[in-house]
Amino acid sequence: MRILGIAGSLREGSYNRALLRAARELLPDGVELEELDLRTLPFYDADVEAAGDPEPVVALKEAIRDADALLIATPEYNRGVPGVLKNAIDWASRPPLASPLTGKPVAIMGASTGRGGTARAQEQLLSALEFSRASALEQPEVLVPEAYMRFDEHGELVDGAVRAELAELVDTLVRVADGVTLAA
Repeated sequence: MRILGIAGSLREGSYNRALLRAARELLPDGVELEELDLRTLPFYDADVEAAGDPEPVVALKEAIRDADALLIATPEYNRGVPGVLKNAIDWASRPPLASPLTGKPVAIMGASTGRGGTARAQEQLLSALEFSRASALEQPEVLVPEAYMRFDEHGELVDGAVRAELAELVDTLVRVADGVTLAA
């Protein structure tokens, strides 16, 4: 099984990239996580789209299509989804009836230096994914507040409670992607 990891932060030392690395450590045997970098993605522009998707957009859509599931780590900027991540969702949601997001299992998590732990950004992202007809998990939630206290100076997740929440999220995503029906 292949999970595509997407960090909504471009910063190399971001806590959300570190969260993806921690998730990789918790994957069961036979499951791999490949991270996609959003740096080269152009801003969504319907005129550009009409002329044909640029190569970075083609690569994004192919990576999503080829993955069994998505794991998105989002920071929260100004109480919302970072522009780079929303831009990626905008491109991936096109064309509306043939989007690679349609039916794709997606789990969301996020780390922030603030106390909210990315709750608002995750809510906005969940809404955009649901509109795009992705199969976004609403539970379990992984909201990591005050991330500087949860990771060490090397970007390693050292908070046991967060690690347990992350393990539950990863396990749930793998089970959903594998077609296991979850009890309500």
